[in-house]
Amino acid sequence: MSAPLRVSAVSFLNAWPLVQPLLGHLLPRDKVPRHADGAPLFDVELVLPSECARRLEAGECDVALVPIAACAAHPEWEVVPEVGIGCRGDVHSVILVSDVPLDQIATIHLDAASRTSAVLIQLLMRARGLAPAYAHAPHREGAARVQGRDAALVIGDAAMALHDRFAHVYDLGALWLEQTGLPFVFAVWAARPGVLTPAHVAALQEARAYGLKHAEELAHAYRDGLVRAGAPARDLLTDNAYANYLRRTIRYGLSTKEREGLVEFLTQGREAGLLTIPGLDPDDPVHLRFAGSAAPEVLAAARRQRGPMQADELLARAAAGGRLDLAEGIYLYEHADLMALGAAADARRRTLHPDGVVTYIIDRNVNYTNVCVTRCKFCNFYTPPGGRGGYVLTRDELARKFRETEELGGVQILLQGGLNPELGLEWYEDFFRWTKANFKLALHALSPTEIIHIAQKEDMPVRDVLVRLRAAGMDSLPGGGAEILDDEIRARISPFKNTADEWLGVMREAHRLGMKTTATMVFGFQETAEHILLHMDRLRSLQDETGGFTAFITWPFQADGTRLKLRDDTSPLRYLRVQALARLYLDNIPNLQVSWPTLGPEIGEVALRFGANDFGSVMIEENVVSQAGARFMMTAAEIEDHIRLAGFRPARRNMRYDRLQTLP
Repeated sequence: MSAPLRVSAVSFLNAWPLVQPLLGHLLPRDKVPRHADGAPLFDVELVLPSECARRLEAGECDVALVPIAACAAHPEWEVVPEVGIGCRGDVHSVILVSDVPLDQIATIHLDAASRTSAVLIQLLMRARGLAPAYAHAPHREGAARVQGRDAALVIGDAAMALHDRFAHVYDLGALWLEQTGLPFVFAVWAARPGVLTPAHVAALQEARAYGLKHAEELAHAYRDGLVRAGAPARDLLTDNAYANYLRRTIRYGLSTKEREGLVEFLTQGREAGLLTIPGLDPDDPVHLRFAGSAAPEVLAAARRQRGPMQADELLARAAAGGRLDLAEGIYLYEHADLMALGAAADARRRTLHPDGVVTYIIDRNVNYTNVCVTRCKFCNFYTPPGGRGGYVLTRDELARKFRETEELGGVQILLQGGLNPELGLEWYEDFFRWTKANFKLALHALSPTEIIHIAQKEDMPVRDVLVRLRAAGMDSLPGGGAEILDDEIRARISPFKNTADEWLGVMREAHRLGMKTTATMVFGFQETAEHILLHMDRLRSLQDETGGFTAFITWPFQADGTRLKLRDDTSPLRYLRVQALARLYLDNIPNLQVSWPTLGPEIGEVALRFGANDFGSVMIEENVVSQAGARFMMTAAEIEDHIRLAGFRPARRNMRYDRLQTLP
């Protein structure tokens, strides 16, 4: 029988939707996650939050539902993506109780069972300029010590019965939201490195979904248990109240906003000296290590010994259109001779595009706003809300840019900007309708990151946002914001941006609506061969499912002047290796675009012999990568000359890769 992972979890009601489906005590035992041989995936023991962290630290369990503060001390722990325990406002189960107002409290008795809540209350008091003394109290005993100017931090189920017992009750979730405008995350599933497989991750994510679906049953079972244990009726809420607590008060996801709140807490805690993060440079952003698509089992499987591989055999098969698997892609990336890799990619390009034509598009990259809340470490373009130099282009400015684009023969606007909290869905709809009413330009607009931001701002499903934007005039969706589709790397370079699954989810919905999109990758963030190939593999899998990607574009990270304190190989040779491998691995994406704006037109010419069939855009205007070191700009005539110098005929196209004019 397969051995289960040892799991430590809390017994508080707010954890029940995550934990009870793993136990099978209150829900059908056929819902308990199991191995193929019938053995349970998990062996769960219920303990206090602080004990969860201690056990994981000591190696006494493999996975634990740990307070966020504990993750700070263990950056090596792997966190399950998309699952957490948090709130956006009142949490009801983490409160400060007192007989006097906040500014009169002399001592706060901290519940020893939760370090996260203890750090949180200290940050909240500091933000208000208050400095009470702090003392520790055993779990559930703090409230009994409240007298005079003493207050108590009360957590968990005990807190829910105290809201009407004291003159002053302060909800820490509400105070945090008031201070930061962000949700708060109290706990996540964390594991020792290398123990979580994709099956484990999926099971923990599915348990959450199943638990929330049965919130009413869980609420009834919880209250019934309290009654049988002899709890006083005055301390109990109704079944419906407990169910609403689970469904509406507690948030069980790790969306972009939850991760932003999480990182903000860890950052403030570090800056205040309340949390220590081993191995983290003071200038480096706080990040978590996520398990999931790049979980160790996947990577181990990719490297599993399967007998000797021969690069020339793999290249010959791929050049003929045979599909590479993940292990073979990694092997070629690490071992194939660059010129042989390029020759195979060129052969595949000739099969897919046999007429010797290389396309390009005349368009303009219009960055309609530089105001952004995401604060990516690799971006020099953005200005935070309220910052100096922030802008939103006026209709007059846009009209001038659009008219100029049409006069230069442009057929499209590549429209991208920051995540500006002042711009809602109606603003984009009005903008798109105005554009279509006054110009003949296609709108290749926004990015999955911007779509997610709009959906979150409007509290709407992504699909509904896309439907409305398409109706307003949006023609296609660029692939910006992908960077590397691995949540560990994304958390390191842009902790407030959407997850890899969220990015792919937007693309999936766009494709299902019949909208065409492009796929991208930015490398140079100290990613491994596995990260590169897993990124390509996720794109290929989605393309197998939807067929909605028209092209793939990759380019190296431009680091000049950015706040990201890392350096990596972003040389032309590495770029050519990545691109050639993309042509062979992405066997279902028809077009590959060169990245001459970052590397120069001469490398663009060479790239046409390494699998690419498109020279990209004239880029009448560009403001993002140019802020980080990209300096190359060209006219249509210059692009055509470089295509001819490489031995091809130029042709102008649209975003769908329909040829508009083939030139001599």
